[in-house]
Amino acid sequence: MRLRVFLLAWVALAAGAQTRIVLRTGTLLDGKGGVFHDRQIVIEGAKIVAVEPASGKATYDLRGLTVMPGWIDTHVHINWHMDANHKSYSAREAPELNALYTAGDAWMTLEGGFTTVQSVGARMDGLVRDRINEGVIPGPRLLTSLIQITAASGEPRGDIESLRALVRKTKEDGADVIKLFATSGLGAGGGQTMTGEQIQAVCQEAKAVGLRSVVHAIGDAGARAAVDAGCTSIEHGTFLTDATLDDMAKRGTYFDPNLLVLHNYLDNRASFTFNQQALDTLEKGIKPTEDVLERARARHLKIVFGTDAVAGSHGRNAEEFIYRVRDAHEKPMDAIISATSMSAEALGLGNEIGTVAPGYQADLVATDGNPLEDITAVRRVVFVMKGGQIYKHQ
Repeated sequence: MRLRVFLLAWVALAAGAQTRIVLRTGTLLDGKGGVFHDRQIVIEGAKIVAVEPASGKATYDLRGLTVMPGWIDTHVHINWHMDANHKSYSAREAPELNALYTAGDAWMTLEGGFTTVQSVGARMDGLVRDRINEGVIPGPRLLTSLIQITAASGEPRGDIESLRALVRKTKEDGADVIKLFATSGLGAGGGQTMTGEQIQAVCQEAKAVGLRSVVHAIGDAGARAAVDAGCTSIEHGTFLTDATLDDMAKRGTYFDPNLLVLHNYLDNRASFTFNQQALDTLEKGIKPTEDVLERARARHLKIVFGTDAVAGSHGRNAEEFIYRVRDAHEKPMDAIISATSMSAEALGLGNEIGTVAPGYQADLVATDGNPLEDITAVRRVVFVMKGGQIYKHQ
């Protein structure tokens, strides 16, 4: 009987049966640089209705923890996973198995404190996104590009009008964002692979149909072409020059450098098929990425929080905070703003998520310890709420 009562209570909690929740906080970070003490957050349904001085009885007492907006990862690959032998998945595996692993990645990511992610991208992302939105499976709010556009995309391949048509088709298929590859990968040197005309066609068409465009750009030439084309965000940017960073600052282009992906490949090298030369290239890419992040921060770019999470990273996305603060010398508050209000703005959701304030979605994470004082506190997530529903409470 006790077990049945417990299960019914848990189901009611997970389903958001409580229409009004009051969270008592000791330290509250609002996602925009504000630090508050002894506040209560009043939640009705999925949204915050008040943030005010604490008074009366709380539904949940989170004093002793640090509460902040749910974190946002603007660059993941949610369908990449480790198989039963701890090997990065094969594209040849059965779709139903891929779907289950993708759902598992989503659950681990949410448990790790990330209530919104952007996956760029695979068709499977859309199926999992829709099931999360239906409430069938737990996971972060998920945006996806569904596909990745390259110089060889379209039919005929690389044709300007076919690229524009592909953008429109991707929108019709339900994509939330357009992802394109302006350069090769780090291992191939990061040289420009799409022409400036191709990049301009894709980003302009994306804007015309109401979608953002995020651009894989390792080398400077491809990144500069994307900036000139008015694309929304530069991903990676390992070898960006100061001149390109200055131009991005003037134009308001978002910048998404990623450190976790490099460390993850090296930490899990046996799980991937890299040869020693590729591993050496990945390791050599860490310092330039730290450097470009420091130079971008000095120029006050709009830096968002992305990890390029692949197999082995999901649920560990918060390690990006540590790499940025410890190795790239970011201020902890800057890193937190990057992962909350700034990333929300970059996703076009700045009035809905990323901030603890009335009218915003009740997406919240609490850590055991204050990351402003000890950035490793991000590893100790003990409370996660998304849209007013509690998914983790230790």
